[in-house]
Amino acid sequence: MGMGGISIWQLLIVLVIVLLLFGTKKLRNLGSDLGGAVKGFRSTMKDSSSAEESSETTESPAGPESLAESAESSEETESEKESPKA
Repeated sequence: MGMGGISIWQLLIVLVIVLLLFGTKKLRNLGSDLGGAVKGFRSTMKDSSSAEESSETTESPAGPESLAESAESSEETESEKESPKA
């Protein structure tokens, strides 16, 4: 017995019927679309969790050293924007 009373043979028969109905090309496209959606979802969740972590660190009281570091980094990004890239 397989899972939930479905045997391996029944699963194979269903798989063959699905392949005959949709064809391998459509199933391959469906699989790649589903994989891309999962990848996009994971990257969005990762970005949102990193954004939450960065907002938590900016909400914490900052000492003079961290303020100086953030000022230096903002000056560096401004100078990078002004200088043309070759």
